[in-house]
Amino acid sequence: MVALSSNLLYVAFILYLIATFLFGGAIRDKRKQYEKPSKWATFAITVTILAFALHLGYFITRWVASGQAPVSNMFEFITAFSMMMVLAFIILYFIYKVAVLGLFTLPITLLIIAYASMFPTDISPLIPALQSDWLAIHVTTTALGSAILASSFIAGVIYLLRSVDQTKRSKGTFWLEVVMYTIVATLAFIVITSVFRGIEYEAVYKWVDKNDQEVEMTYNLPSIVGPNQGELLTKGKMEALVEVPAIIEAGKLNTVIWSAVTGLVLYGVLRLILRKRISAALQPLTKNINLDLVDEIGYRSVAIGFPVFTLGALIFAMIWAQIAWTRFWGWDPKEVWALITWLFYASYLHLRLSKGWHGEKSAWLGVIGFGIIIFNLIFVNLIIAGLHSYA
Repeated sequence: MVALSSNLLYVAFILYLIATFLFGGAIRDKRKQYEKPSKWATFAITVTILAFALHLGYFITRWVASGQAPVSNMFEFITAFSMMMVLAFIILYFIYKVAVLGLFTLPITLLIIAYASMFPTDISPLIPALQSDWLAIHVTTTALGSAILASSFIAGVIYLLRSVDQTKRSKGTFWLEVVMYTIVATLAFIVITSVFRGIEYEAVYKWVDKNDQEVEMTYNLPSIVGPNQGELLTKGKMEALVEVPAIIEAGKLNTVIWSAVTGLVLYGVLRLILRKRISAALQPLTKNINLDLVDEIGYRSVAIGFPVFTLGALIFAMIWAQIAWTRFWGWDPKEVWALITWLFYASYLHLRLSKGWHGEKSAWLGVIGFGIIIFNLIFVNLIIAGLHSYA
């Protein structure tokens, strides 16, 4: 059953890739796509739905194989999150018939699935705190809300690629390139992790954790930063340049640093090849879009995703926290950043509805909001030690 689950996800990945190329063909149609989709678009959405069905099949078969909701570790949660991003896109496509949305959503989905595959994929027993039906209720609802909110990021990027003047340098072009670099750095993480995984790199440190206990930590990338009071046990491996406090997950911070550095290298190579900003190279893909329509998609994504996220990340989370730890709120890093995410999107809706922040301002808010979600998913989950560090 586990093998079947993995194969379903693999085939879904291939079909998402095919659908991306089909959506690429669809945007070349100069007709108003939201009035009458082209044959390319029809083929593309059909393949996307088939891929989503297989992705859902992966989720169900892994649930059956493990006997628990497959959202209890980074691999499972991120693949579930990517599946729900596609679901949100399919719903939005049938409402608005905008093919370019698929051209940008599916590559991000592919990148997210590939990113998830860099984490351990084995099914492992749940720790006692997670052995509850609230795992499925809280985490899947949070993932769905986050995925719907992520659609505002996709719409925001499309809007900005179309509206920001690429003929001159500005704050808009700079920050849009920061977004492009972040995507490239994620790709770099996948590449660098795959390379060192291929050569079976491993370095073991003995260190002292935040409970003053001596434990071991395994590095799968050469250590730039080392753990608190760390001692390298594996001979012939790179010694850490800097030591970090016990509250920081040093091995995972090391991975983030490697991703950032290799991301800069890969970004530089792409700039040399393209001889222009990446956002400038992508701008022609958005030439036929209706800016007002894309702006509306971004807003509707937040309007729908916000209450779902509120339900999953705050209300259900607090109920489960009361059951598991006898308190609704404990200022755990993950709880704090869930609240920050909620406050940000509440501010988005306030600025949109009360202050008239439409168009480019609204698009930037969509991009920033997704940045907060990803920061919460990656940095807070992996690097800051807390009750959610198991995720």
